[in-house]
Amino acid sequence: MSAPGFGLPFIAPQSGALQSGAGLAASAHFGPARRGVSREAGARPGRLLDRQVLRGSGPRPGRTPGRTRGGLPPRRRLRRWLGRHRRLAVALLLSLAAATAVQQLTPVPAATVPAWAAARDLPAGRVLLSADLMAVNVSPDALPRGTLAREALEGKQLAVAMRKGQLLADAQLVGPGLLAGSAPGSAAVPLRMADPASVQLVSPGQLVNVVMTSGGDYERAGTGEVLAAAVPVLWTSAQGGGAGTWLDAGDADGLMVVAADPAQARKLAGASTQGKLFFVLVGARPD
Repeated sequence: MSAPGFGLPFIAPQSGALQSGAGLAASAHFGPARRGVSREAGARPGRLLDRQVLRGSGPRPGRTPGRTRGGLPPRRRLRRWLGRHRRLAVALLLSLAAATAVQQLTPVPAATVPAWAAARDLPAGRVLLSADLMAVNVSPDALPRGTLAREALEGKQLAVAMRKGQLLADAQLVGPGLLAGSAPGSAAVPLRMADPASVQLVSPGQLVNVVMTSGGDYERAGTGEVLAAAVPVLWTSAQGGGAGTWLDAGDADGLMVVAADPAQARKLAGASTQGKLFFVLVGARPD
């Protein structure tokens, strides 16, 4: 068969082959897109376009704003956690409440002031050394009057025995502080007893009657006179064997210091030169 007007043989193309070639070309050109559509879209056509348009531009369809990756809002997640760990949450709340109550009930530390006390048991008459003192903090209400600094305490002589921890003041020392609490006008009067050993029988704070005897020879009987009645003893030489810094006496044997009112002090002054002095222990007088 020849082509009309050319004289050449004409071969008609196979229709099936042409269609198959066109199909292969179309498949080669559009194959990836079709495969993409078949994988992405699934059973719903047009889903790929929706994802491509909405991807990266705001929340995805079907997601509520404020939700976390888990799909629950923070408030519901907190409730779920409390539901699972309610015992732990109750224990934490009880611990917090107990700590708050303890803090509220704890008293505020009271204000304190420094003072000096005996570091150990000290006998009467001891001359205070640095090792005999210790610093303590006490409330202002417990601080006695007449407290002294450390420098003023060192070298002073105790008039009374001190227990460990007792606060030191001028009333416990040999000196004018012995008259603390006495009646106005009282005086500390030193007396020398006729029997020096007798002062070992009396302690500071005890009351005595001071008696003077005169005469005593074989021709006439001695007479006794009470010079002072129920006077408190402030200090005796038996406590330490020293007269202290405020008593200007060379020999302290038999010395006793008593607190006397002005009238008694006039009688007691110089009485040891007029006769022999003795004391008699007496009890406290009723008020």
